[in-house]
Amino acid sequence: MSATATLSSKFQISIPKAVREEQHWQAGQEFVFIPKGKGVLVMPVPELDELAGIAQGVRTDGYRDREDRY
Repeated sequence: MSATATLSSKFQISIPKAVREEQHWQAGQEFVFIPKGKGVLVMPVPELDELAGIAQGVRTDGYRDREDRY
């Protein structure tokens, strides 16, 4: 898929409909912009319930806390 958009005088970009539909993005959804070289990675900010279980099976021992750093 190749889609383009133009930066407006108010520094706004409209995301092409084909991209919105393929990614299932909705109006009002929050996004994060991550600089990558000369470009930017745009990703939706996950909802809290989408993060449930993301660290399942992680070791809880041997981690460093803020107090361990100084």
